[in-house]
Amino acid sequence: MLVMGILNVTPDSFADGGKHNDFESAVARGLEMIAEGVDIIDIGGESTRPGADRVSEAEEIARTIPVIKELAKHGVKISIDTMRASTAEAAINAGASIVNDVSGGLADPLMLQTVARLKVPYIAMHWRGQSKDMNSKAIYGDVVNDVISELQERIDAALDAGIAKDNLIIDPGLGFAKDADHNWAIIDAIDQFVAMGYPVLVGASRKRFLGGDSPDEREQATIDLTKRLAPTGVWAVRVHSVKPHKEVLSA
Repeated sequence: MLVMGILNVTPDSFADGGKHNDFESAVARGLEMIAEGVDIIDIGGESTRPGADRVSEAEEIARTIPVIKELAKHGVKISIDTMRASTAEAAINAGASIVNDVSGGLADPLMLQTVARLKVPYIAMHWRGQSKDMNSKAIYGDVVNDVISELQERIDAALDAGIAKDNLIIDPGLGFAKDADHNWAIIDAIDQFVAMGYPVLVGASRKRFLGGDSPDEREQATIDLTKRLAPTGVWAVRVHSVKPHKEVLSA
């Protein structure tokens, strides 16, 4: 199982907002992750925490592209965490090699065709709308079946747009339009997501459903979840702290 390290070049992300909000500190954290054995660095310039405001395309590009260019010099694999086709393309041209779209192509009508043209791996997450109002959309009949069926729709749309099957990765979207019970139900049924036939990314790091009063208090629960997911066939975990996850996976 791979470890994807989160690098938010944002002032307002829920767990690390403001920590790596300028070029120097973002690059320093990226180099630290490389030293810790990170497999992929996921660089984002727009917070998707519940209630977050959108940032402009120009701001998102200004935050992420210089950091991608610098870290790409070190040979590490980089994904761009964006909902915008224009940002995705700029990032790939700057040295990123994976597009991680939390909206699964729903936020930008140009995203899927852009990724198809770029011929790069694409992570499609289960999503039900922008951060401002996603919590009101956490209503399901059967959360596992509903999320699988909605993810399948995004897979079909990606394939129809010309994205190669081998380039598709799926993410059940823990914490996005889901309450704690929904998140745990998905984790309990993670084998059903793996059985869909695509690599599965799980992003649970420091999220509220893990317990604790602050993101830092959820670090151990995040590590425990990585340990639990390791034998399930999940492709990668997306986490804030790289070293303890690499350690638990090599134990």
